[in-house]
Amino acid sequence: MAIIGTRIDGRLIHGQVANLWTTKLNITRIMVIDDEVVNNDIEKQGLKLACPPGVKLSILPIEKAAANILDGKYDSQRLLIVARRPDRFRRLVEAGVEISVLNVGNMSQTPETRSVTRSINVVDEDIKEFDLLREKGVKLVAQMVPNDPEKDFMPLLDKVR
Repeated sequence: MAIIGTRIDGRLIHGQVANLWTTKLNITRIMVIDDEVVNNDIEKQGLKLACPPGVKLSILPIEKAAANILDGKYDSQRLLIVARRPDRFRRLVEAGVEISVLNVGNMSQTPETRSVTRSINVVDEDIKEFDLLREKGVKLVAQMVPNDPEKDFMPLLDKVR
């Protein structure tokens, strides 16, 4: 399987993803899965600029990402999949893509969110999506950077229900 890492990060590609995670996991392609970003030329341009040299970038709608992965298009690559919200990964799993571990890295604070950790903030819909992912066998972990210890995310989430 070409999927080396999966991460929820509201900032998508930035210093931690572009430098720390990509280097630590020896990533050759970053895939951003988001039906909205695909149609936003300014955001796509920013992601292209943020992608590290020598690392390929795919910005795909979820359905197309799932089809490409299932067709083996990335089998010879080391793939890091990044999305802003958990529903994107739930849809990927429902399309048949196997994800064993999902790293919940950063979800920005808004007036509607509740704080799970300093960097992870959720709304009720996110909690439902995380529960669905767990039901589908995905292990959810919180780990901001590679040198941080990996924490089981669900007990952290349970504190804010």
